[in-house]
Amino acid sequence: MAGSEYQLAQTKHTEETEMGKWTLFPYAGDYQFDAASVKKHWSRLHCGDAEPLPGDRRLLDAWALFHNGEFQNAMDAGLKIGLRGVTLANKAACVYATYLEQTEKSRLDMYREVAERAEAHTAQDPGNPNAYYWQAYALGRYCQGISVAKALAQGLGAKVKSALEHTIKLQPRHADAHIALGAFHAEVIDKVGTLIGGMTYGARKDIGLTLFQEAMRINLESALAMVEYANALLMLEGDHRMTEATRLYQQAAAFKPLDAAERLEVEMAKAELAE
Repeated sequence: MAGSEYQLAQTKHTEETEMGKWTLFPYAGDYQFDAASVKKHWSRLHCGDAEPLPGDRRLLDAWALFHNGEFQNAMDAGLKIGLRGVTLANKAACVYATYLEQTEKSRLDMYREVAERAEAHTAQDPGNPNAYYWQAYALGRYCQGISVAKALAQGLGAKVKSALEHTIKLQPRHADAHIALGAFHAEVIDKVGTLIGGMTYGARKDIGLTLFQEAMRINLESALAMVEYANALLMLEGDHRMTEATRLYQQAAAFKPLDAAERLEVEMAKAELAE
């Protein structure tokens, strides 16, 4: 990221760190990645986001921080690297905000800042699928925070959908984009109904469920895909799919996580089962 866009990222980063120290990853020490082990396990670690293996040792070191659960340090390191580190910075901030940030205002502020930074990233690197993906992911989570119905009225839903579709167009094997787009279809229908959801926002149940199935085909070891698919089944088809949804939660909870982010996804599945 060059010029004013990168200055924007640096400014936002300063605002984020001024919020205070981030909550520590609760399983610190369980994962001990370094540049070499990140490189060795890259294809498995990044099956979901299809991020290309970096050739830069400094960036591999920064990714090791992420996979070990040092999310704030990973974001710091990514932003210091510049354009090549923006995806890491955005992913670290979003994973942290989704699973560990305790304050709703701080969480929403972080999503908004990532969305802005990612939009600048798309302008600087328009062929990068993850620039669009993290813009969509952050906006989508922000929409959930302010209410999906309110976000749709503001036109944010169309922006999320467009960015996710563009991500998949650039990288058809982006499993996480399939998950997020499937969730978009499910949540819109859940909030505004099948007729309005389809006519106004292009949301369709069959497309949503197919997207989840494709995500799980691409990434066989995704606890996130199974949890989100289970949630979508309940939103779209009701309690008569509870048995299947519970089976998906159980499968997700039984996964052996390879890194800190996967650990948080598995713990989320366990929490769903406990409810």
